[in-house]
Amino acid sequence: MTALQELLMLPARTENQYLKQWIGDGGKVVGFSCVYAPEEIIHAAGVMPYRMEARGMDQTDLADVYLHRFNCTFARCMLQAGLGGEYDFLDGFCFLNGCEQIRRLYEIWDKHIPATDYQYMVTIPHSIYDAGFEWYLEETGLFKEKLATDFSKRCSDTQLAASIKTYNKSRELVARLYELRKRPDVPVSGKEAMGIMLAAGIMPREKYNELLEEALAEIEARPGNNDYSARLMLGGSAVDDPKLLELIEGLGGVVVTDSLCYGSRYFLNPVEENGDPLKAIAKRYYYNNPCPRMMNQFENRQAVTEKLAREADVDGVILQKIVFCDNHAVDCTMLADELEQKGIPTMVLEREHMFSDVGRLKTRIEAFMERIARR
Repeated sequence: MTALQELLMLPARTENQYLKQWIGDGGKVVGFSCVYAPEEIIHAAGVMPYRMEARGMDQTDLADVYLHRFNCTFARCMLQAGLGGEYDFLDGFCFLNGCEQIRRLYEIWDKHIPATDYQYMVTIPHSIYDAGFEWYLEETGLFKEKLATDFSKRCSDTQLAASIKTYNKSRELVARLYELRKRPDVPVSGKEAMGIMLAAGIMPREKYNELLEEALAEIEARPGNNDYSARLMLGGSAVDDPKLLELIEGLGGVVVTDSLCYGSRYFLNPVEENGDPLKAIAKRYYYNNPCPRMMNQFENRQAVTEKLAREADVDGVILQKIVFCDNHAVDCTMLADELEQKGIPTMVLEREHMFSDVGRLKTRIEAFMERIARR
């Protein structure tokens, strides 16, 4: 099996051999659910960070006992997975107040999923300003101390600096992947790129870097594909399932870039490698993730979205929003209006996190594709 095949298959497997080996060797695993989680700190403590997903759930009957149906299905599906025992392998969970619905999981998980012994809430302000950064910096410092204490690990500046280099290597490699996607003859589909992104969060990062470097050489050697009717960008709510991209590409389009928290926003911008490593980590996470949960940052998000779209020469943007995802519901509508005014065709697509109602999604996407098709 090639490195590319390994990365693409790992998120879909029922058994993760890298996770199994890590745990079998006595390693600890801490999950996290938001791109504002300071992942390098978990890694520096010798603990495996695990990016939580809600993929594969087709019902939320267990979660609906604790989260009403006016909560988004991403949060409910993640809770469903936890209540169903799928995350019993976790030794801990780093929660964040990324949105109110994910924040609500903290109390529920603590009371009703006892298998996860260690839980910690890293809070981050909803605005970007100097005092807010000091707040987040203090939060990351407290998280580092608690993590080291509870898992009897050291987390020195030297270890933090080494973790920064490891994660910056991932960002460098993923940047190369996104550059390849900009080619007129696209050598990697959006579905494949999403699979590669998802693999990053569920295996040791050193192994991921090794496989991705090999996979990039495979991708670069491919002939590429120019048999598509439109180049697309995907943005909006959390997407942790390549099936949505498969649906889009099955209708003749090709997804060549994104502004997703499981995609480009997870990897954008390296951490500074000079100076205080903890401060450098906090600075990167606080300032460099233009999420809709941040107030007064719409112009920044608009600029980033437009830049990514134009650099990838897209014909249109699909901004999908999960029902009851309040942050993205507002943001997608505003972004669509601004992008249309700037000559970038944009569609807002409402959906549930579970991959359902495929017929309606297909009809909406087909209509948009007819509008922007190159041929």
